[in-house]
Amino acid sequence: MYKIILTKKSKQQLSKFSKDIRDRIGGVIERLKIRPHHISKRIIGTPLFRVRAGDYRLIIEIKNKELIIYIIEIGHRKNIYK
Repeated sequence: MYKIILTKKSKQQLSKFSKDIRDRIGGVIERLKIRPHHISKRIIGTPLFRVRAGDYRLIIEIKNKELIIYIIEIGHRKNIYK
């Protein structure tokens, strides 16, 4: 099982969402722990991945050798890629 680490920026972004959105993102994070490559897609041209949580996206970095996932950024799909 992978260990999840949220960056300071992602913690701040997560705290701004309503409870129902935080719960949805929390469910996606739990699924990430088990099979991250199954629910993520690589962002072309970068070593990062994106994960869909409804209208929100998580930008993550997966370290397979250490079994660690860094959640770098969380945001609405229209703003996250800018």
